[in-house]
Amino acid sequence: MAAPVELAADLGPALRAAAGAGELVLARFGVDQVVTQKGPDQPLTAADLEADRVLHELLTAERPEYGWLSEETVDRPDRLVRPRVWIVDPLDGTRSFVEGRPEFAISIGLSDAGAAVLGVVYNPATGEVYWAVRGDGAYAGRLAAPASEIADQRRIHVSDRAARDQAVLLASRSELAVGEFDPFRDGWRVQPTGSTAYKLAKVAEGAGDVFLSRGPKSEWDVCAGALLVEEAGGRVTDLNGAPLRFNRADPYVHGILAANGRLHDLVLGLVATLPPPPRLRRARDPLHPGWKQE
Repeated sequence: MAAPVELAADLGPALRAAAGAGELVLARFGVDQVVTQKGPDQPLTAADLEADRVLHELLTAERPEYGWLSEETVDRPDRLVRPRVWIVDPLDGTRSFVEGRPEFAISIGLSDAGAAVLGVVYNPATGEVYWAVRGDGAYAGRLAAPASEIADQRRIHVSDRAARDQAVLLASRSELAVGEFDPFRDGWRVQPTGSTAYKLAKVAEGAGDVFLSRGPKSEWDVCAGALLVEEAGGRVTDLNGAPLRFNRADPYVHGILAANGRLHDLVLGLVATLPPPPRLRRARDPLHPGWKQE
């Protein structure tokens, strides 16, 4: 795996691409959207597709030798033979975007030999940007598109909460609606938040203690955010406690837990006692054999 200094050379292109895509997304935020459906409960807007185009153009121009995996691009098997692969979600949290909630993000991850090594998560509605390079810590600041200069840069860390009493658990609204978090009523503060990538970034900076989803996620939802949490001192695993791997032939994660290191095992133990999750509304994406949830 490459050293942090070498990987840092990829950070500039990723931040510039995030800023470029963010400018387009922000221009469409808060206005009436033409929404189509890739499947039941899977909204798609012009902003998703435009952001994908910008990210692809900018990132592949800078690093033509890298592979590409994106929610809005037809998958190509040649990525599987590329050592490094961009793994992106051009607009994570489309439902929040459409409904006018500033809880969405552009997520840019980079994998090297299956490990997440670089991550950028940018919310253009709030200006919050988070980034990490493996081995060099996690950071946050403010990024105003179209400029790519970052203000108020700071290093971030996960929380140090060790007990579940009043711990903040960031949760998907769709999973809350079907009772997925009913077992967490006592002692926990369950906070509905849109966008998987944005929730992971919030755990990384200590604004939430835990993010849990027993529903399926895609690699592009979690690649960048998972690295943020790990570099901020937390842990990210599947629901069996195994670390995540990326650029797989089947690019899906069937359940995810991100938490500070002190709460992670406690939540894993609790999840192991729960019955199977309620049936959530899911539909297969015509471009990818998986599902989309915020």
